[in-house]
Amino acid sequence: MSRKEQKVTVDGHRLTVTNLDKVFYPETGTTKGEVLDYYARISEHLIRHAHDRIATRKRWVDGVGTQKKPGDVFFEKNLPESAPSWITSRSIRHSTGSKRYPLVQDRATLTYLAQMASLEIHIPQWQVAKGSSDPGTIDSTTRHPDRMVFDLDPGPGRELADCIEVAQLVRELLTGMDLDVYPVTSGSKGIHLYAPLDGSASSQQISDVAHELARSLEADHQDLVVSAMKKTLRENKVLIDWSQNSAAKTTVAPYSLRGRFTPTVAAPRTWDELDDPAAVDQLHFEEVLARIDDLGDLLEPLAKTAGDSADPAPTSARPSPASTKESSNSSKAPRDRLDTYRSKRDPKHTREPVPESHGTSGDELSFVIQEHHASTLHWDFRLEHEGVLVSWALPKGPPTDPKHDHLAIQTEDHPLEYVRFKGTIEKGQYGAGEVTIWDSGTYELEKWKDGREIIAVLHGAEYGGLGGERRFALFNTGEHGPNKEPEKNWMIHLTKDSSTKPPRRGGPSTAHTDSQRNGPTGPERSGSTDVQPTDMTPMLASIGSLRSVRRQSDDWAFEMKWDGIRALASVRAGTDDSSGSIALTSRNGHDMTKAYPELIELADCVDGDCVLDAEIVALGPGSRPDFGRLQRRMGLTRESDIERERERTPVYLMVFDVLNVDGISLLKTPYLERRERLHDVVTEGEYVHVPAAFEGTVDEAMEASRELHLEGVMAKQIGSTYLPGRRTRTWAKLKHSSTRDVIIVGWRTGKGERSETFSSLLLAAHDQDGLVYLGRVGTGFDDYQLKALRAQLDRLSRKTPSLEVPAAESRDANWVRPSLVGEVQYGGITEAGRLRHPVWRGLRDDIDSDEVTA
Repeated sequence: MSRKEQKVTVDGHRLTVTNLDKVFYPETGTTKGEVLDYYARISEHLIRHAHDRIATRKRWVDGVGTQKKPGDVFFEKNLPESAPSWITSRSIRHSTGSKRYPLVQDRATLTYLAQMASLEIHIPQWQVAKGSSDPGTIDSTTRHPDRMVFDLDPGPGRELADCIEVAQLVRELLTGMDLDVYPVTSGSKGIHLYAPLDGSASSQQISDVAHELARSLEADHQDLVVSAMKKTLRENKVLIDWSQNSAAKTTVAPYSLRGRFTPTVAAPRTWDELDDPAAVDQLHFEEVLARIDDLGDLLEPLAKTAGDSADPAPTSARPSPASTKESSNSSKAPRDRLDTYRSKRDPKHTREPVPESHGTSGDELSFVIQEHHASTLHWDFRLEHEGVLVSWALPKGPPTDPKHDHLAIQTEDHPLEYVRFKGTIEKGQYGAGEVTIWDSGTYELEKWKDGREIIAVLHGAEYGGLGGERRFALFNTGEHGPNKEPEKNWMIHLTKDSSTKPPRRGGPSTAHTDSQRNGPTGPERSGSTDVQPTDMTPMLASIGSLRSVRRQSDDWAFEMKWDGIRALASVRAGTDDSSGSIALTSRNGHDMTKAYPELIELADCVDGDCVLDAEIVALGPGSRPDFGRLQRRMGLTRESDIERERERTPVYLMVFDVLNVDGISLLKTPYLERRERLHDVVTEGEYVHVPAAFEGTVDEAMEASRELHLEGVMAKQIGSTYLPGRRTRTWAKLKHSSTRDVIIVGWRTGKGERSETFSSLLLAAHDQDGLVYLGRVGTGFDDYQLKALRAQLDRLSRKTPSLEVPAAESRDANWVRPSLVGEVQYGGITEAGRLRHPVWRGLRDDIDSDEVTA
């Protein structure tokens, strides 16, 4: 064996190391042997943070060179075929093909990489699946990171001290989001900041949030911060590089050497050290080894907390402590169905009945509907079943029209005695407010499938709110998603064979049901030349899962999901003697026709009178749907404002379904036949488009949607009929990120660039007890949205909050009436029920605030 080679045993593996006296860092004379020694001594701590992460390497085979003559470097991803077989590896699929990467799982692997002159080890923010050493090829675009990272890089004219100043600003934002932040001097020129995540969000979601945080800081500190990657913009600025949160990007691993002119290291630091920016410098490997002996691994808490709460099951599917307890005790005794009811009430402080056990149902079953003026008005719908009153909260009351189903949120079972309860629930008690009996009586049960479907005929009181006999069907929507409990989400439907006697005045039909609109379901000819808006409401999709769609892939068709606002279009085609007309109706029944005058083109694009289902979108860069741009058109009423904004922000109509042609309903026609008919009925124009359905698998559709930067995919069962106003599982939304509707309840005072607008919005949603706080959102706004929103908020001002908000977030709050609805993108739900990393997407004037539920 050559004198330049040595055989060593590391963790039971035999390795050959060579050229130990070769100088890798000429400026300091640091040799390959010293590099191997450093990695052996630091291995425990580096591996802690690199474990289960693919490793890309930067290799300097001839050393890093000198400042006068830099050494040659190459970036290596694939693990060489000559590598030892015991090295754990994973194959990752990229757009250019698959590559096999090593995982730095042990000191022997780290020694091998150092022997190959891999001075820098780079890793992503996500981990591969644990278990088998070869679980197959992994798609690098679908990872869920367990940490967020920001790389603060000084541009010309700035230095490390400036990066530390920006680091403090980033830390303030992240701690405001309940995230811990750990600083690492990068070993190059700047600083890395790490924050642990629970692994529930995708890389794209985290990257988007990081991007918005960077842009927000840039807006507030334009003289110091830049978030764009163009080098020409970096002069005298600190770049906040948010892009390393992308699934395809990597960051140099903590404790890795750097290929600089001297052997510096990506070294964890304390915030106390950074209090004196001028005294901070990049650390050499000898200093890092000494610090480890004195301080230990300052980054160890990151490795312990990142991914702690990650769970592949949706949040809503995880058992609550109460349900876990019930499950564990189920073998000992039958569950008392009033346990939850009693746990929320103190009989010493409420007038409500609080019996020790549930009752026994007889042959005649009772019902009660109570009008409940709690923090928000709602109706409690209760049916006697197996000794209790099974209960739902109806935010809009019982439906009065078979065409309009209403939301029903299942609540805890109530005692039979509650059928007679009315009066005041004292302030400070659960459900505090005034309760009256809106109607009560007996009912006939036709069907009861626990957790799925109930059909009952209710016999109301002579002067009750129902106005006599009514037949209702309740059905579980099975709607999953963050902050949703699928077993609680129901809809209530008034069947067509119910009595036609109108309900009494003052009930939910006049105060809180869908707005009443005139006009036929099909655009009939009349003396008027204008078509009337349809009184139909659109069919809605449930949140779907790729797994369930894959299982029955032949049963589904796929459409791209457009990021806009839903519209039903009633169209009267033009003739030789007269021009046609259209009426656009929003999801909540508002007439939008005048707001989008360019879409009158639709009347010239149809063959016959028809009712169409479509999406109104505005396009941004690359002709991609941009919901933020659409905000500029939403809510405008003055003709001059509409015309001015129309020139700057035209809208387009994406038509994807036909529901009626020449007065003939197609609602019962299967989806595939309706799509074929759609292409016969509608031709495209300048503003009207009929996007083709996607041909391929659901995974191919999702990938195409991602490449087009669209919101996701709509999966529709090929035999599905169209059910107006119903949310069904025959249509499924498959999104790349989570979004939800929220109610604005207040705003916090802004500073600096936002002193004239606001720093963040306070958000809420309805549950059975009223409004619940969801947290705040401070990113995602452009200048137009900030100014326009502030003007609207000022008009809705109120002196007191409409719900309880934590003191820390309400100290400088300004309160508003809870009527404005917006949409946010978010990365999950915290244990406290707050939105994690919300990003503002825009107002939703097509959705009523009482439809927004937690």
